[in-house]
Amino acid sequence: MTGTTPVSARAWQRMLSGRRLDLLDPSPMDVELSDIAHGLARVARWNGQTHGEHAFSVAQHSLAVERIFRLQNPDCPAEACQMALLHDAPEYVIGDMISPFKAVVGGGYRSVEQRLEAAIHLRFSLPPHPTASLKALIKKADAISAYFEATRLAGFSEAEARKFFGQPRGVTADMIPIRPMATAEAETLFRARFTEIEAWRGKG
Repeated sequence: MTGTTPVSARAWQRMLSGRRLDLLDPSPMDVELSDIAHGLARVARWNGQTHGEHAFSVAQHSLAVERIFRLQNPDCPAEACQMALLHDAPEYVIGDMISPFKAVVGGGYRSVEQRLEAAIHLRFSLPPHPTASLKALIKKADAISAYFEATRLAGFSEAEARKFFGQPRGVTADMIPIRPMATAEAETLFRARFTEIEAWRGKG
């Protein structure tokens, strides 16, 4: 409109901790565990299209992936386990976008996700990103969790889930927290596991 001053687009998110996180240029100083745990416990996997009284949250998914990662890599260092737990941590700000839609959106989403991952990792004295080999191991654990989530919660047949996520080997559904939890429980367990790993790293 003529005579008005244009308002620049807001690119930051106000957190309950009081932090103001810039999505385009996130600072590690504005990252808090309390915000991550709170946010991930309230972000639903599968766009909420799952069975159960509660949504299956990204916090709970992260716990499952880290547990699978440890089962498959029993000699892994604490730092690797922490990156497995935090593999979807940027979603506390940008939400969980299902893979088909990520493919449509393209590089813009991925760029924001990468910057957030780096800020989160640096906040907790981790490398900005996992190495290619570590990332592959985490993705393997992620696919196994997705298989059980898909077949137990999201209405996929086993044949359909195998097509998209592969056949899990060495891990069964009873080994991971697959029962959807209330948000408060998922948040508490995520924070507790993070703290355990930090103590293991000698950071606690």
